[in-house]
Amino acid sequence: MIHVRPYTVEDYESLLAIQKEAFPPPFPEELWWSKDQIKAHVDTFPEGALIAEVDGQPAGSATGLIVKWTGRPHTWEDAAGGGYITAHDPDGDTLYGIDVCVSPRFRGRGVAGALYEARKKLVADLGLTRFVAGCRIPGYHEHAGFMTPEEYMEEVASGRLKDLVLSFAMKNGMTPLQVIRDYLDDEESHNCAVMVEWQRETD
Repeated sequence: MIHVRPYTVEDYESLLAIQKEAFPPPFPEELWWSKDQIKAHVDTFPEGALIAEVDGQPAGSATGLIVKWTGRPHTWEDAAGGGYITAHDPDGDTLYGIDVCVSPRFRGRGVAGALYEARKKLVADLGLTRFVAGCRIPGYHEHAGFMTPEEYMEEVASGRLKDLVLSFAMKNGMTPLQVIRDYLDDEESHNCAVMVEWQRETD
């Protein structure tokens, strides 16, 4: 059984273990959450700090903040406030997901999907307009020699190519919007990300 709940500072060791398993090298380990960053998430926007457990075992996590969405190019560092979500704006209209990760031991069991659904519910509960995230494209490195990231996004969006992260986001109702270059230090994605969006239905 999957249970999603807000995480606390006491969950730090579990959260770190999930990140270490989900993002092994070459992913930069300095991008794993520190205890100070976890405390900032909990203090600033506890509703957006989520941990998923499977039969009581920590399996995945997701963190977000509220922003006024402009769609302008930006970096993960800008959006995440260096990991401290200092850009959180309670008066904003958009939930911005700055990370989601699932331990490989629990992949294929619906954990990431449960975290996506929890974020959509949060958008509805708070009366926000949308949920957006900068989506890694780890499969791009296999095509970078003959394809731009924009072309890769279109190929994945059309279903002609599959990307581990972007295709999964689309399966969970996210729509690709645009490529942002130099978004994050990410070797597999060639430092690119695809902004994806889910909009809440309104009457």
